[in-house]
Amino acid sequence: MRIPPGCRVYLVDDDAAVRDALALLLGSYGLPVVPFADARGFLQSLRADWRGCLLADIRMPGMDGLALQRHLRESGSALPVIIMTGHGDVESAREAFRARAVDFLEKPIDHERLLRAIEEAFAREASARDDQAQRAEFARRLAVLTPREREVMDLVIAGRHNREIAALLNISARTVEVHKARMMDKLMVDNIPELVRLSVGAAGAG
Repeated sequence: MRIPPGCRVYLVDDDAAVRDALALLLGSYGLPVVPFADARGFLQSLRADWRGCLLADIRMPGMDGLALQRHLRESGSALPVIIMTGHGDVESAREAFRARAVDFLEKPIDHERLLRAIEEAFAREASARDDQAQRAEFARRLAVLTPREREVMDLVIAGRHNREIAALLNISARTVEVHKARMMDKLMVDNIPELVRLSVGAAGAG
């Protein structure tokens, strides 16, 4: 397995024997493991720059694995989550996947399936970070648009044609073309579909 730089498996399970066994297994594949006995300890240590994935048991004292997963999602964490359980049931699995769990694994853990889930989690996390960086860069470019260029951009994204934009803004179609060209140049986009894709991504992050 190729391990992206800085990626770790953050393991949360109240059973010390399970933590030790999984840490030993994953370590044998070169995967760095950071173990925690409960969700509270994990959250107290959590940092925004952590990379990798969370491997969490469902049944734990205090905050359980599903509640921890919800908390991470609501707080905007990019860490993908793999849920483990010794007492699997359909409703728990459904809840985990609704909250975008990478996988829902029943104990005893199938080692190959676990490794596949971790690999997918690392890929998801990398993709999420790339998207986040792209949105931040687009926001930086948006900030340099003039108010009129921003108005033109919003109308272009809304599907308005040049003559419609000109009428709405009380300017000539030629002036619309000039503002549109400057806007596209500042945003470093080559066509309208790309502009729409980036703007939708930026709006989705808000």
